Amino acid sequence: MKNFNFDTATRILFGKGKTDEIIPEIIRSGSRVLLAYGGGSIKKTGLYNQVVNLLNNDRIYFVELNGIQPNPRMKSVREGVRLCRENKLDFILAVGGGSVLDCAKAIAAGVFYDGDAWDFMIKKASVEEALPIGTILTLAATGSEMNGNAVISNEETSEKRAMSSALLRPVFSVLDPELTFSVNRWHTAAGVTDIMSHIFELYFTPDTGTLVQDALSESLLRICIECGPVAVEEPENYVARANLLWAGTLALNGLLGAGKSAGDWATHAIEHELSAIYDLTHGAGLAIVFPAWMEYVLNPENSWRFAKLARNVWGIEVTDDMAAARQGIDAAREFFSSIGMPVSLKEVNIDDSQLTEMGKKACVFGPVGLMKELTAEDVTAILRKAL
Repeated sequence: MKNFNFDTATRILFGKGKTDEIIPEIIRSGSRVLLAYGGGSIKKTGLYNQVVNLLNNDRIYFVELNGIQPNPRMKSVREGVRLCRENKLDFILAVGGGSVLDCAKAIAAGVFYDGDAWDFMIKKASVEEALPIGTILTLAATGSEMNGNAVISNEETSEKRAMSSALLRPVFSVLDPELTFSVNRWHTAAGVTDIMSHIFELYFTPDTGTLVQDALSESLLRICIECGPVAVEEPENYVARANLLWAGTLALNGLLGAGKSAGDWATHAIEHELSAIYDLTHGAGLAIVFPAWMEYVLNPENSWRFAKLARNVWGIEVTDDMAAARQGIDAAREFFSSIGMPVSLKEVNIDDSQLTEMGKKACVFGPVGLMKELTAEDVTAILRKAL
């Protein structure tokens, strides 16, 4: 196990009715708020009115940024930066799923930057200062509620890139499982896949001796496998929704990767190209790419780790590591399919016309991956395998 420092930074307000506690959390950090949200689902559920009433009752000034899309666009980021500057806003309240939270983070960094916020995504600039952010989460998926990561799409260049800074960690996040009851089957399943994929990315490293991290990862995966189908079939099952919500947060708040290598992250780099070009739901893209990546990188030297996961998560009782690993990969693909996710590109009407281009774009900053360093040609081969 490697040396590490661990700091969560974010205050979590978990459970029923916790939205009512946001005002004291906000005023610790600001008094003029950008209220950021998506396409209007929070208005249908009544959450919007609840938040607005809380802000109005305490006479907290706020300006709204709505219409933030899945795979959030630079257009919303730039508009949010403009609103914050023109109205001298000093706090961002992001209400929604990971896309809204990610957009809020890019805005928070962009307010203090003289150039375009896209510079953070293309590694032209680093975050030096950021507005504080609070979040009210409505979807278990990205883990953005407790980390400093964000992924933004540039509609002008058909690119999807990530940024990261400890300065972008939310100061507080509300996690009320009841706010996820309205999430439909597709996005519930995509969220489960996203959570599992984050765990996979941190699990598949060459590290040895990381017994705690591996056991935590395996436990969270088993929770997803148990609770995911329940949430898909019974959307108002509080136990399933609560456990998925907390699993999603723990999957990417730094805990599972502490003391390990940085994680593989090749699959996310590959999927970002799919959703950048085809606007595919992120979790659906991961369900397609991850099994193909597993099959491509599996070899006799790393089969022990794939086999460990197969035995401890999927219950595969095979002594030979390569055989166990292959059965584990099949089990992952079958699970994704069982909850309604696509497991091939043809299922989402994606052909082979852009595979080479996506391979090049995935490796624009160099090879990707840790378990196996992947070139543009490797990425193209994985996408071809996923057809």
